Amino acid sequence: MAEIAVNYLFDKLKNFLKDGFQVLGGAEEEVNSAKRQLECIMAFLRVADSLEESDEEVKVWVKQLREIAYDAEDALDEFKLLLTHDHGIGFPGFLSKLSCCIKNMKGRYRIASEMKSINSRIKNIYDGHWRVRDKLNKVEHPYGFSKPEDTWQDQRANALLLDKAELVGINEPTKKLVGWLIEGASTRQVISVVGMGGLGKTTLVKQVYEDPEVKKHFMVRAWITLSQSPNIEEILQGLFLQIMRETEEPVPLPEDKKDRLCQKMIIKDLLQKARYLIIVDDAWRLNEWDAIKHVLPSNTCGSRIIITSRNSDLAYTSCGEFRGMVYKMEPLPAEQSWKLFCAKTFQGNSCPPHLEETCRLILRKCEGLPLAIVAISGVLVSKDTRKKEEWDRVRRNLRTEINCNDKFKTLKRVLSLSFDDLPYYLRPCFLHLSVFPKGCIIDCGRLIRLWIAEGFVDKKEGMTLEEVGQDYLNELLSRSLIEVAIKANDGRMKYCRIHDFLLDIITSKSSNQGFAETVIERNHKWPDKVRRLSIQTSLQAMQQKWSLSQLRSLYMFGVERSSMDAVLGKLQNLETLDLKHTYVTELPIAILKLQRLRHLLVYRYENTAYSWFKYGFKSPEDIGALQSLRKLCFIEADDRRNSSLMRELGKLTQLIRLGVVKLRKEDARELCSSIEKLTKLQAISVSSYDENEIIDLQPLSSPPPFLQRIYLIGRLEALPHWMSSLDSLTVLQLRCSQLKDSPLLTLGNLPNLVHLRLLQVYEGTKLHFKANGFMKLRFLALGPFDKLTCMEVEKGSMPCLEELIIESCMQLEKLPSGIEHLEKLKVLKFIDMPDEFVKKLTQDGPEDCYQKVAHVPEVYYGYRRGGGWDIVLTKAFV
Repeated sequence: MAEIAVNYLFDKLKNFLKDGFQVLGGAEEEVNSAKRQLECIMAFLRVADSLEESDEEVKVWVKQLREIAYDAEDALDEFKLLLTHDHGIGFPGFLSKLSCCIKNMKGRYRIASEMKSINSRIKNIYDGHWRVRDKLNKVEHPYGFSKPEDTWQDQRANALLLDKAELVGINEPTKKLVGWLIEGASTRQVISVVGMGGLGKTTLVKQVYEDPEVKKHFMVRAWITLSQSPNIEEILQGLFLQIMRETEEPVPLPEDKKDRLCQKMIIKDLLQKARYLIIVDDAWRLNEWDAIKHVLPSNTCGSRIIITSRNSDLAYTSCGEFRGMVYKMEPLPAEQSWKLFCAKTFQGNSCPPHLEETCRLILRKCEGLPLAIVAISGVLVSKDTRKKEEWDRVRRNLRTEINCNDKFKTLKRVLSLSFDDLPYYLRPCFLHLSVFPKGCIIDCGRLIRLWIAEGFVDKKEGMTLEEVGQDYLNELLSRSLIEVAIKANDGRMKYCRIHDFLLDIITSKSSNQGFAETVIERNHKWPDKVRRLSIQTSLQAMQQKWSLSQLRSLYMFGVERSSMDAVLGKLQNLETLDLKHTYVTELPIAILKLQRLRHLLVYRYENTAYSWFKYGFKSPEDIGALQSLRKLCFIEADDRRNSSLMRELGKLTQLIRLGVVKLRKEDARELCSSIEKLTKLQAISVSSYDENEIIDLQPLSSPPPFLQRIYLIGRLEALPHWMSSLDSLTVLQLRCSQLKDSPLLTLGNLPNLVHLRLLQVYEGTKLHFKANGFMKLRFLALGPFDKLTCMEVEKGSMPCLEELIIESCMQLEKLPSGIEHLEKLKVLKFIDMPDEFVKKLTQDGPEDCYQKVAHVPEVYYGYRRGGGWDIVLTKAFV
């Protein structure tokens, strides 16, 4: 973890010198010297980080280096703050500047002296720890990681020796994979089994490998394990020997065992005419798979390759290359988790009734992860079942148990491997997740903004910081370190989460390595220097005073808003101002001083009968001065004090998301003129002053080329003419449009539309979905339509539709004609429909209705409770 701190400092030193800051006392040379010495040290750091846990001397060296890096970073930031202090304007500003100059002179001398001291400390730590450097030089590994411990290798081997009787929840997955192996094409295929560590990928594939049908079907079977530090020559030699045993052909080994090409040619020749099954277990990186794949010939004998991996990119890439299939491992469901827990904890007996509640609470922490269940069972199996207090103590102190109890060593090692394999730029992003509470679902957009503010996201040519941050998030997902909690309308990951046990491990790492401190309990003890602090308890529990002079980030969860004071105007480096769901309705002019502000989010919702009504904020004049803004939601257009407001929006050329509320017809032309200048805009939401106010967006002649999401709330005289040209549009929501003509013909031709909501949009009597329209649409919601009497779906329309909602269409008499053509439909919901419609569905000839939607797994009808979205749904067809 010193690697993260030093890399971050190194970048700051480069930027500091590049920006030409002038410091006193010859400190420029000290900064340069520090930069040069850090370049030498960085060569050792990746190896040092991997040895930190097992070598006390290395651990001390890394800790000292990390503290130096943090102190140097603080000194540089303090100096930059002195230079950028805002003094105001006019004569008072001049006096303030004069006073600051005197203070700054002292401050500059102090900081220059501090940089000299830091440089001396770096020199001492480099020259004085020659034994550590010598030790690190002897570690030979291309990726800078230590070789896995023998105990870990033994534990991995033990997974291959488990009897089937010891396993739970494995029958169905085994049956599925065996079917994939034996059936299907005669060409070579790859099957990838992917999922986070501890799910039992190796155990499952071993059962498949030993299945009698599989043994009978394949002429040659072999098993190789890559792991994190593969020796390709040894792996090829092991593969060769296994194939020799299977084929019984007397083929001599190459004289030079390191002749990789010769090894590969012999293996490929042996497999060329055989129906073979090769297991490539625990693959981590594509380049290692690339070193193996060319050995396995593409014959027409029905050969198969199974890869197990935590890396979904590797899994999907390898399967895409060989037209294979991906099996995604999922956690055990609750029933099977309980079965495994009882089998391991009570040796096959049932759980005593007085312990059941406690045991189920403990089991919930495992979240279906088999390795975690087995580890916890190993702790509990020795507990006295008569002493409930011992079991309760484990439940209360589970995080401590994980960190201190040797019986959790395997679990920690398995889960830590994924962290150890991360590239340096992803490590701080992943450790940063430790500031969130257990069970928290994390807003992905907010998370990326926090990473940017913390400085974790590197600049890349041709990409915004948000785009780079999104790539980081996707990479963590592909490595099975986070999981999708909630998807957005267009299929993007909107919220993510992290497994509780993985969170425990990185929280411990984060604290031990000075990255962040988490306060959950009263009387929490933390180190003298805290850089990031996450408070997950009441402020009243924190009566003791601590020195927080090095604090850079403060996160509060479960703390009352009334205990937090808002500061604006003085936070000149502020990048995100998030006042969602507060009652702030107006921002002061001081907001314009926040020139680095990238995200300005001020709004709240009010729940009404059919929608969420948004309240925005009144903006100060000259909002266009905030040139760094990327997201602006939701600004009130109806501000008679600021007649040029809509024109000001055109100056915000970096915007990717814009939300405007209370738009009047007379302001629409200026808004259209501004939107044409926002060429980077990806999402726009516009709502009118009231439901009868017309949103006239026809003057918009050249819409932003990358527009992906549109939300329009208010009356439209006609569908905007430019909407048919939006090839990038994926999400569209229209509400209260009151259109006389059906919008389906225009919208049906949008090539990438996947999510469509038409709410109170159309005043006609018929909706006709024509063939070859809405070719990528997956979600469709319709209603309320007061006059709609019939719907017709032609064959070939909406071929990808998965969910259809029809709501409050009071004149609709029967099921949509042609609904049986929607072959991929998974969910069909009827909400607040007339009694006659429901009667026809459930009583008058349900057989006919059933035939039309027999292919749909879930069909519901239901009614709203109150005015909200809490819908009670009842199965309509049984």
